[in-house]
Amino acid sequence: MTEATTDTAARAAELLKEHRASIDRLDAILVYTLGERFKHTQAVGKLKATHDLPPSDPAREAAQIERLEDLAEAADLDPVFAKKFLNFIIAEVIRHHKTHQE
Repeated sequence: MTEATTDTAARAAELLKEHRASIDRLDAILVYTLGERFKHTQAVGKLKATHDLPPSDPAREAAQIERLEDLAEAADLDPVFAKKFLNFIIAEVIRHHKTHQE
């Protein structure tokens, strides 16, 4: 292996280490953010169940999906993924609502 190849491999290893450290920090941010998000999702489900409100709000859900798709596009994130993620959150709200109704 030449010295140039060794230097290139060492630099690649260093870049990989930096990217992985950043990914690890972002994963922590995501987990804490999701924890906070679902705390409120559960509260919404409980509030709706307590006050006999419908478990879903199609108009709000449609607006939120459109909003999230716009945000995803601005963030260079696949809007289909963003829509699937929001649908998952909506399903959780409904699930918590039903749990609190029982």
